[in-house]
Amino acid sequence: MKILITGGAGFIGSHVVRRFVSNYPTYEIYNLDALTYAGNLENLRDVENRPNYNFVKGDIVDEEFIKDLFEKHTFDGVIHLAAESHVDRSITDPLAFVRTNIIGTVNLLNAFRDLWKDNFDEKRFYHVSTDEVYGSLGADGLFTETTAYDPNSPYSASKASSDHFVRAYGETYGLPYVMSNCSNNYGPNHFPEKLIPLFINNIIENKPLPVYGDGKYTRDWLFVEDHARAIDMVFHKGKNHETYNIGGFNEWQNIDLVKLLCDIMDRKLGRTPGSSQELITYVKDRPGHDLRYAIDADKINKELGWEPSVTFEQGLEKTIDWFLANEKWLNNVTSGEYQEYYDKMYS
Repeated sequence: MKILITGGAGFIGSHVVRRFVSNYPTYEIYNLDALTYAGNLENLRDVENRPNYNFVKGDIVDEEFIKDLFEKHTFDGVIHLAAESHVDRSITDPLAFVRTNIIGTVNLLNAFRDLWKDNFDEKRFYHVSTDEVYGSLGADGLFTETTAYDPNSPYSASKASSDHFVRAYGETYGLPYVMSNCSNNYGPNHFPEKLIPLFINNIIENKPLPVYGDGKYTRDWLFVEDHARAIDMVFHKGKNHETYNIGGFNEWQNIDLVKLLCDIMDRKLGRTPGSSQELITYVKDRPGHDLRYAIDADKINKELGWEPSVTFEQGLEKTIDWFLANEKWLNNVTSGEYQEYYDKMYS
C-alpha cells in the first residue's frame, strides 16, 4: 500500500508519519510538505532513513504538481493534514487559508478522483479537520458529529469549506472518504505559535505570558500521540463516508492551564514556586474568539475502541520534558521570522 501523508513535517503530521512508518513496514509512506514556517524535517530525523519512508517537497496548491505526483506514485490512500491552522494568522491573512485549506484540498480530491475514477476498491481519502468548524459552545453541551457548522474565524471557515468539499466528492463522485474533527492538540515538536509551546518557551526565557481577554476561554486538549493513534484507527477501521470526533476529555480554562503550566515549569527548572505566574500578562482579546470547545468522542470510542492513553497532567509533563530536552530544536524554530511574527502579534 502506498500512502500519501500531506503536511507530514508539521506538528501532528510528523507524529502520524512516524507512527505509520514504524508500525507498517510493508507500506510505502510518502510525506508531502511545502516546508513553510511550521514544517520542519528535524521532526522526523529518527525515521528519515527508513526504507519505507519518502519525502516529497511540494505545495498542495500547485494543481499540476499534485496531478503529476498522483500519476507517478498511484497512491492507494491519502491522509490529508496539510493546512494553515493558526487562528491569529488567519485574521491577518485570510487568503492564505483559502488557498491552502480550500484550493489545496480540492486539488488533492481531484487528483485522487481522476487517478482511480470508478475503481475505488481498497482506496481511502482521509481528511483531518478541527472542532473549530462547529463554532462556540456555551457553558454546557458537547460537539458531536452531527453538530451544525458555525465557524467564526477565517481559519475555521476555510476548514469548514474543505470539509464540505470532501463530503460533496463522496456524494457526487463516490469518493471513499473518512473524516475526523479533533480538539486542541499538544505535545512534542509543537511549533511555538500555539499556547502551550509558546508559554513553555516564554517561561524558559522569562518573557511575559500573553493571555487573551480574561483567560476564561475553555478548550478540550488532546495529546498528539493519542491523536496519531486515533488517525491510525480511523484510517484502517473507520466506515466510509463517516466522521469521527476525536477529543481528549480534558476541558481547561486557559488561565487554569497557564497556571498549571507555570507550576510544573517552576518545579522542572528549580525556580521559586509561583514565580512563573508573575509573568502572566492579560492582552487585548482577538476578534471572533470562541468561548468554549468540547468534543464528544463517544462514537470513536464505541465503534473503534479508541480512548486517550494519558491524562492532561501526564501529557503536559511529557511535553515539557521534551521541550526542555530539545532546546536546540526550540532555539532553531524561534529565530528569524518567528521573532518578527511574535513581535507583531504580542508586543
